[in-house]
Amino acid sequence: MADSTYDTFNRARMFMELGDPIHAAKILEPVTTEGAENRSMMELLGRAYFGSAQLNKAERVFRRLIELDPVDNWAHIALARTLERQNRHEEAAPYRRMYSVMSGGSLD
Repeated sequence: MADSTYDTFNRARMFMELGDPIHAAKILEPVTTEGAENRSMMELLGRAYFGSAQLNKAERVFRRLIELDPVDNWAHIALARTLERQNRHEEAAPYRRMYSVMSGGSLD
């Protein structure tokens, strides 16, 4: 019997909490295809990619989250940090500024 979305999410979250983002990403990848719009699953997948230094994949996920919800301030800072981790600071700056505006002035 296939896991429900809820079960899959919880299993992946458990691996993240155990410090195994690679395994969490492997669990989430099949259920977060390009057409999927489950933002919680996508956010966890982006965190798993970021945590396992799969930065190009994390960037794609965070950009998709912003497409789905342009005022998701968490997605903006996650994308900014992903770009900064790749030494793409100029490209990250607009996302960091958007986060700052949406979060009331904080830059982190």
